[in-house]
Amino acid sequence: MNEPHKFQPSLSERLEGVGEYYFSRKLREIDELRAQGRRIISLGIGSPDMPPHPSVVQRLAEESARTTTHGYQSYKGAPALREAFVRWYGERFGVKLDANREVLPLIGSKEGIMHVCMTYLRAGDKVLIPNPGYPTYTSAVRLSGGEPVAYELSADGGWLPQLDMLPIEGVKMMIINYPHMPTGAVASLDDLRHVVDFCRTHRILLLNDNPYGFIRNACPVSVLQVEGASEVAMELNSLSKSHNMAGWRVGMLAADAERIAEIMRFKSNMDSGMFLPLQLAAATALSLGDEWYEAQNAEYRARERIGEAIFDALGLRYAPHQAGLFLWGELPQGETCYECCDRLLYEKGIFLTPGGIFGSAGERYMRLSLCASQQTLLEVLEIVKQQ
Repeated sequence: MNEPHKFQPSLSERLEGVGEYYFSRKLREIDELRAQGRRIISLGIGSPDMPPHPSVVQRLAEESARTTTHGYQSYKGAPALREAFVRWYGERFGVKLDANREVLPLIGSKEGIMHVCMTYLRAGDKVLIPNPGYPTYTSAVRLSGGEPVAYELSADGGWLPQLDMLPIEGVKMMIINYPHMPTGAVASLDDLRHVVDFCRTHRILLLNDNPYGFIRNACPVSVLQVEGASEVAMELNSLSKSHNMAGWRVGMLAADAERIAEIMRFKSNMDSGMFLPLQLAAATALSLGDEWYEAQNAEYRARERIGEAIFDALGLRYAPHQAGLFLWGELPQGETCYECCDRLLYEKGIFLTPGGIFGSAGERYMRLSLCASQQTLLEVLEIVKQQ
């Protein structure tokens, strides 16, 4: 008997050229290996393993216990959270923002990338995307109907955009990300000023994704510190990395009041306000002093030293003074990044990230996450030393 024809709805053209996220697929593969009894140590993903400050967790618990905090919330975020973001930007960057008009809390900054793209891109609009860079930039542009145009970064150029080499015809927007992921490169205020001037000259909207500014970085900067930057620039930030709150999904967008109002037109049709106790706990996190950042960075620096020893054992070259949650290392000639990562996974039970997933300019590199304890990193070091 013939089986009835299976109904298969056609997919939206928006999904053309957009595949499943690499880590989504790879984590399923790792789960299958673990189900077979294999022990796999993952140093692939930048999800902080340390908890938020106790006062943040306590605030969440206290506010959640109230009977009055469980209803729908404002689309533009609770005043307490917006005001906390404003104080944070003022204290940490010297940037003055209007809490009512120039700050938009987000359910993680990743959604902000999509909101910005959906708000401003029309079919065929070109967007300058860093290569290597966060794959979500390319996906968000494509899903929004835009055309991603990669601009190649290199170690020789300090992983900074070579502005005189960038195309401008048909370009609507440019995305930058400093401190840079995956390379750990930092941009000075002068570097950002050059990018702002370029975008202003060519009437290009600039989006800086800035979630790594306070991790292993001696001089955090914001693109909004550049005089007049808000004319063309917006900035995303997040508590995921800086405050160990990745699963809480709390981010923000800072921009000119007109830009915020435009993006609200899209966002308010896509989601609702965050759980109020979560917002109030995030406000507590933003009030933490220097001792919080210093303690976090002391731990990450200790992990960094072990990570560098792991790269040494693997024969990878790496630049000093990288920022963020990762180490970025260049492979010796021979294996591709994918071959090396698969060999480590299947032969030694260690998962590192192949640099090629971040773009063609990353194909000779590998990325190691520092979101693992010193003990775990030392265990990995002993494993990779065994030839």
